[in-house]
Amino acid sequence: MLKSNSVRKSIAIFLFCCLSTMLYSQTQHLLVGTYTNSGKSEGIYTFEFDGQKGTATLSQATHSPNPSYLTISPNQQFAYAVNESGDKSTVSAFRYEAKTGALEFLNQVDSEGNDPCFLIADQHHVLVANYSGGTLAVFKILEDGSLDSASQVIKHTGKSIDPNGRQESAHVHQVKFTPDGKYVIATDLGEDKVYTYSYHPKSKDSILRWKSVYTTQAGSGPRHFAFSPNGKFVYLVHEFTGKIQTLSYKKGKLTFVEEINTVAPDFKGKVDAADIHISADGKFLYETNRGDANTISVFAIAANGSLQAVETVSTLGKGPRNFTIDPSGKFLLVANQSSDSIVIFNRDALTGKLTDSRNRIDCAVPVCLVFQN
Repeated sequence: MLKSNSVRKSIAIFLFCCLSTMLYSQTQHLLVGTYTNSGKSEGIYTFEFDGQKGTATLSQATHSPNPSYLTISPNQQFAYAVNESGDKSTVSAFRYEAKTGALEFLNQVDSEGNDPCFLIADQHHVLVANYSGGTLAVFKILEDGSLDSASQVIKHTGKSIDPNGRQESAHVHQVKFTPDGKYVIATDLGEDKVYTYSYHPKSKDSILRWKSVYTTQAGSGPRHFAFSPNGKFVYLVHEFTGKIQTLSYKKGKLTFVEEINTVAPDFKGKVDAADIHISADGKFLYETNRGDANTISVFAIAANGSLQAVETVSTLGKGPRNFTIDPSGKFLLVANQSSDSIVIFNRDALTGKLTDSRNRIDCAVPVCLVFQN
């Protein structure tokens, strides 16, 4: 009887793996956001990504000024992009065709702050982090997917001690929903603070309400963070130091657990940490550094949330900004902003390690990579 159950279990696992391979062998749509002010890029590019070969083919280019960050709505019917253009910055809404990856422009609204650099969406609202403006803006999604003018704008007003002058005012850098959907967390690189707001989607003008604030080391520059799949931990990377803090999360509150370096103790030069993500199985964390480093680091995540260094490798390009893991988990793609290339790495699901697939996507000034959900 035990042997029979074991055989059944083995067969079930085998069939599940086969089904997963079949599902992920389908072509995935990859949206790429860029900067257009160099004159080399048109805006948003849609590629068809082969999840078996790790190759991509361009299918559409959509004009949009400086779409430096993109997101697709949870129902996959709409896409939204920031237009990072100083005091002329806006947020754009598009109808998104999930079958083809095509984008159709709907409307554009004032971002309510200079240089928006991140945005998120649920079925009710789009939330935007305005870097230079130091604001967090909330926009209602209308029935057709277009955006109403801002329902709420929260202005941060603090500063910190960076000697290079990047912390003379607030700089909201990233905004995300917590896994339970009850809160919104926003990093402020200029203030060295991480804000938590309770989320009230049915409210007309008080959608976000202050809950708590977590203060990081002065001059560290909190940039991006990632939640563990179980929702218990937050991994926060600091742009100026490249250090990653592990924070426990519970009911809107962040508590310090540990901090690790992503560069060697004898490293000289600018770190400019950029992006941070966790594999879908929750086993590995990845983090990129720009500046004089141009690396991506891999860490194993223990059951208690602690990190153990696995390896650090070159991103094979300059200025690695955003990166993403494809839906199959087999590939990791890095957008090297300063070398006009997207490098595709093979990813070992057992060890987390990365190797060069030798596949590239030629794209001018790539800064954001988004796979269809």
